[in-house]
Amino acid sequence: MSTYSEAYKTLVEQVCKETVGPAAAEVDARAVFPARSIEALRKAGLMGAVSAPEAGGMGLGFAGAADIVQRVAQDCGSTAMVLCMHYCGAAVIEAYGAMDVRRAVASGTHLSTLAFSEEGSRSHFWAPVSTARSDGAEVVLEAHKSWVTSASAATAYVWSSKPLRAEGLSTLWLVPANTSGLEVSGRFDGLGLRGNDSSPVTARGARIPAAAMLGEDGKGFDIMMATVLPMFNVLSSACALGLMEAAVRRTAEHAGRVRHADTGERLAGLATIRNYVARMRIKTDMVRALLEDTAAALSKGREDTMLRVLECKAAAGEAADEVLAMAMRVCGGAAFRKEVGVERYFRDARAASVMAPTTDVLYDFIGKAVCGMSLF
Repeated sequence: MSTYSEAYKTLVEQVCKETVGPAAAEVDARAVFPARSIEALRKAGLMGAVSAPEAGGMGLGFAGAADIVQRVAQDCGSTAMVLCMHYCGAAVIEAYGAMDVRRAVASGTHLSTLAFSEEGSRSHFWAPVSTARSDGAEVVLEAHKSWVTSASAATAYVWSSKPLRAEGLSTLWLVPANTSGLEVSGRFDGLGLRGNDSSPVTARGARIPAAAMLGEDGKGFDIMMATVLPMFNVLSSACALGLMEAAVRRTAEHAGRVRHADTGERLAGLATIRNYVARMRIKTDMVRALLEDTAAALSKGREDTMLRVLECKAAAGEAADEVLAMAMRVCGGAAFRKEVGVERYFRDARAASVMAPTTDVLYDFIGKAVCGMSLF
């Protein structure tokens, strides 16, 4: 899948082995932001994966970014999700932001994220209920964002609101995290992805420059569909794929190592166990094939591109649930006691079905597309 050189592959592997992997258990257990891992990725230049070379980035595109995310997810789902959301925000900033911000994103000194999800719009992230109003050279924001990854750690949020004056569903803004009137509410303590710092962010009379608008007033929906949705779905799928790859590897190792005391036979000696491992491998390879085809469709501008974008996240999320459930079943009590390490991946995999667009919403969209109906 990767479009970048072998040197960068080696770099990703090195960061994962030296920092991401060793920090993962503590990140999960304590539900702390993976600061050391993100700093290691920054020093390696990997935070600029989707930024253009002219801004100091690597210009890797969908395939390269997905390759990085899935490898990171094999060690730490939380770090992979932080990276996923950073790349999504970076893609918008790369297309509509000022050069100085683009350079900061490419260098990794600017950690980006999305602030789309709201209590009012729920899984319909494209239709915010939060508002923005003009006040001279400034814009005043009022909002209650329900889920913002890296809420406490991000430099700025790619933020959605209702349009100022134009027709349309939304307008996008670049909102610095230290803006007066913004408040991060509470520490994230979720079931899975426990270190991704996903917390509510409230805006009460938060003032930003009118020049902070990303794109045109009222065109936020178009940017979400053309830029954000493809990147988010591909990278969410890559995160799920990484979790699955790790689960297959750890499950196979466990089955090959553990023996029954009375017979001396390994778990892998049982046909039932081999059947489960085989199914895990097949489902993982199916997700990888669909993800690679989605990246190819995006790079070539194929007619089926949007269908593939919708399919990849739905398929990866469902398959990850199934693969991790089988991992827990094969590894049994050792998995339940967290001795094998698949239990963390099992919890992390559950996030895909509840992150907008949710799996059920995606199935609805896919059904509409196949039946020749308008998605919205």
